[in-house]
Order: sequence, then C-alpha cells, then structure tokens
Amino acid sequence: MPELTDHELLVDFARTGSGEAFAALVARYVNLVYSTALRFTGNPHHAEEITQAVFIILARKAGQLSRRVVLSGWLYQTARLTAANFVKGEIRRQRREQEAYMQSTLTEPDPEVWRQIAPLLDDAMGGLGETDRNAVVLRFFENKTAAEVAAVLKVSEAAAHKRTSRALDKLRKFFAKRGVSSTTAILAGTISLHSVQPAPAALVKTAAATAVAKGAAASGSILTLVKGALKIMAWTKAKTAVVVGIGVLFAAGTATLAVKEIERHEDTDSAWDIGKIDSRILVAAPHIVRIIPAKFPNAGGMARMNDGRVLGLGESAAELVENAYGSVATRTIFLTTLPPGKYDFIANLPASSAQALRAEVQKRFNIVTRQETRETNVLFLQLRTPAARGLKRPAVQNYSSSRDNRGQLDLSNMRFSSVAIFLESSFGIPVIDQTGLTGNFDVHLQWNDRNDSNHENLKRALLEQLGVELVAGEAPVDMLVVEKAN
Repeated sequence: MPELTDHELLVDFARTGSGEAFAALVARYVNLVYSTALRFTGNPHHAEEITQAVFIILARKAGQLSRRVVLSGWLYQTARLTAANFVKGEIRRQRREQEAYMQSTLTEPDPEVWRQIAPLLDDAMGGLGETDRNAVVLRFFENKTAAEVAAVLKVSEAAAHKRTSRALDKLRKFFAKRGVSSTTAILAGTISLHSVQPAPAALVKTAAATAVAKGAAASGSILTLVKGALKIMAWTKAKTAVVVGIGVLFAAGTATLAVKEIERHEDTDSAWDIGKIDSRILVAAPHIVRIIPAKFPNAGGMARMNDGRVLGLGESAAELVENAYGSVATRTIFLTTLPPGKYDFIANLPASSAQALRAEVQKRFNIVTRQETRETNVLFLQLRTPAARGLKRPAVQNYSSSRDNRGQLDLSNMRFSSVAIFLESSFGIPVIDQTGLTGNFDVHLQWNDRNDSNHENLKRALLEQLGVELVAGEAPVDMLVVEKAN
C-alpha cells in the first residue's frame, strides 16, 4: 500500500487539529526545509528558526491547500522566500563576492561543483516556473523516480522526464552565466547528493509543536519571520499578477482593446481553458465562473489562489463537487447520479469565488447539497487483544509514518487514530475508532497485499499483529449530502 499521503495528513490536521498528523508532515519534510534555510544563512540557529516559521505558515494555511498542491514544492518555495527575506542583505553581499570569485577563476575549473552552486541554487530555483520547480524538487531534492514524479504531477513519464530535463537545462544556463561550467548530468547528481541534509533531531518535535499551536508559543524573532514571509508571499503573487497582466494587455495590441474584450466577456472559454494549470491564468482571465466539458481530459490538476479563485482541469463531476464544497469522498453521499466524463472549471471573481462556484455546480448538475449528521455504513475499529506484538508504547519521541507497496505500515509515537485514517483511505468507507486506546504508540503492521482486493490479508494482519478488527455497521457521521434538485 502507498504511504499516508500529504493530503490525508493535511485533511486530518485541518479537521481535527491532530498534532500527530502534522508531526508526520514535519518529519517527512523537515530536512528539505532546514537544508534550504541552511543554504541561505549558513547558520544552523537561523536555519532552525526559519524552519519553524515555515511550518507555522503551513499550519495556518493547511485548510486552504487543495489536494492538487505538491506539498514538497510548496514547502520548498515557502522556505526559499522566508529565508531570502530573512537574510537578503547578507546573501546579496555574499553572492557578489562569490560571483566575483567565480569570474576570477574561470580558467581553473573547481571539481567541487556543490561548493560553487550552493550559494546560487535557491536563486536559480526561484527563476523557474512552479511546474518546473516542483519537478526538480520531486526528482532531485526528494530523489523520486521519474515514474513517481509523473504520478505526482499527473503527466506521462515521458512528459515528466522532458519537464525535468528542461528545468535542469535552465539551471545549467543560470549557473553558466555566473561562472559555473557544468553539465546537466553533473548538476543532477550533485543536487541529488547534497541538496537535502539531516536537520537536528530535536527540530522535528519543536517545529511540530510550535506550528500546531499556530505560533502561540513561538519566539518574537520567529513570529517576525512568519509575518515577513507571509507579506513576501503575497507580494510575489501580486508582482506576478502585474507582470502577467501587462503581458496580456500588450499581446492584445492595446490596453484599451484588451480591457474592452474582458469587459464584454467575449470568447471567455478560450481565455482560460488552454490545457495548462497555472495560477497566472486566473490573472489574465475575465471575471467569470464556468464549468465546461474537458477540452484536455488527461491534463488534470487545479490551481487555487488565496482569495478563493480557482482553476481546474480534467476532473470528474464527483471530484468537482467535492472540491467545491471542501469535502472528501468517504464523507460525501451522492443521492443522485452525476453525468460521466470530465470537466474543466474556473471561478475567477474579485470576491466570493467559492460561493459562486458552488452555485454554478448546483446549476450545472441540477443538485442541492446540505451538511448533516447521517446514519451510514461504517467500519468500527475495535480492540480484541490488548498489548499485541505490533502495538507498543513509543520507545523514542520522534514522530514518523510510512507505508509501502509491499504491504507495510509503520507509525512512530502517534495516536492510534492515525491507523483509522489509514484504514479509511484504504477501504474507502468511514472508519470509527472504538478501541479506547489513548496516548501514543509505535505501530508495525505487515501483510501480503498481492491479490488482496477484498483486504482479507490486511484484516487478518490487523487482528493477529495489532489485536484489533474492523466490524461493519452503521453510525452517525457528518456528511456532505448531494441530491437532485426539485
């Protein structure tokens, strides 16, 4: 089984405030964030403060991040912006000195490529577009395979390889202009080997605890970092909007003509539905709300801005409804049949885009929705054998979680409710924890997942190794109910 997804953990944290879910995310990405900060500052103490600030920002924005967000890319960019704002004066001075040194030694190639590119890497990454940057982070910072990168970006493996190669060549050209001569192959190996370094062991616990509290117990310097980084992130989006907007106006011939075209809303679908996911498209598009049959059903993806504006491609009707209402599949009841096929959609209004998209969804599919506590089929997770061999009190204070495709689940120092979340994702039905187990546990579970479509092997492993079993039944669950309008 695949490991617990970033989206599952974010949903759990946003919905319940689970410290264990957030700690799992911190454990997963703290090295990436810390290493990015350390490259900027060269100072471990400053890097730790920046790391805590980044995860506070994640905690505050957890409920706003869509399932389409590549979290490692988002965290990398947030860390880069936070660190750049923190040390901009010092980094600029160091960069000038470094570039001068590079220029003076062009005839003496230095085999220590990492020493040369480290002071420049994050500026180079900042010059990439979001999609290219995500590809590099996934492939070389996280060392994922091309197939894994393709799965995350929702493109073919060939397209993922092409995108990664294109991004590497852009980095090569960036470094070449600054006196670092190398090949894309050497850059790929160097970045993979050196870009992510282990963070201090205590930082995982500290960053998770501080972030879960939304910075309430953070030092003044860390809160200053958070405030400054949020301003920089907002300013960066605004700057992008201005640049893209100006480009659109000049491309139209004259500013007056472009504005008139937008005001008349002529040819509005072609203005945004171009088979590409990029939040900048929302800047150029007119103020509209649209749902249309997918022109690019294999494109897939979604871009959302902080003010609620959203653009999506290649989603099923059910996924569109769930996105519009912020629900998940296991907590949504469809009492009507939605049309087949996939859809592209946009909600691009100055205000209330979310409400407008919901209204358009209701109109398009002739549905009404309501939130209600409803008796529905569930799986009760119940304790049968206390102190089973795969369930132990934590030996260390580190938080972690992992799953793999060979049928293995490992949790370290986490609440047992994390097992329920994993099972709900695996079985596709709400799981209610009735074990009565409190406190944190180390969980080790293994099963043969080959030809286990009915999860019988998984159920047997739960009973034999963890001493728990799933019992089918009905219970009240908070659900999004979708039905046909009268």
